[in-house]
Amino acid sequence: MMLIRHWFNFLFPPRADEITLHNVSHGTFLALMNSRMAPLTRPETAILLPFHNILVRSAIHEAKYHGTEHAFTLLAASLTKYLCDNNKEFHKPIIIPIPLGKKRRAERGFNQIEDILQCAVNGLDISIDTTILERTRETASQVSLPRHKREENMRGAFKAIGPVDPSRTYIVVDDVITTGATLQAAIDALSQAGAKYIVPLALAH
Repeated sequence: MMLIRHWFNFLFPPRADEITLHNVSHGTFLALMNSRMAPLTRPETAILLPFHNILVRSAIHEAKYHGTEHAFTLLAASLTKYLCDNNKEFHKPIIIPIPLGKKRRAERGFNQIEDILQCAVNGLDISIDTTILERTRETASQVSLPRHKREENMRGAFKAIGPVDPSRTYIVVDDVITTGATLQAAIDALSQAGAKYIVPLALAH
């Protein structure tokens, strides 16, 4: 068995991020949580993990670009903990993943936020809604854009497809927040549709 594994790794060498996450337990990952509020959006965004940590960064990369199940479950564990710890603050919560554009989704084959959310809410009394928020147009990658360009790039990028219940809590989730432009565009769309209680949340910053 060891010989087979050796040859498999020789023919298909594991990625650096994959190696970093190997044998990382949920307990080890949860110990990295440092939940805080950041004034990058209105209302402020809840942030769960530090992106500068190599384990967090590797989990985000593996989830986002490779659909790695272990990365999904690690990130989901932190979200589950946040949801359980703050459950009393939410009223009939609905959790919403930031949607990908059709082109990017077709290229990637999945939306990593949706998969993380599915793992996170398993067993919780929280609904996931993947249809209420729609991306209205393809947007350029935010990675290399300065702050003012990010805001311009994302302005009007989403619309909310009703119905929206103003009494419910809408938790809108992205994987990484930098300037807050993406989450703010989603918040604005939900607000315009009538949502009153919105909790923007980023897995990492």
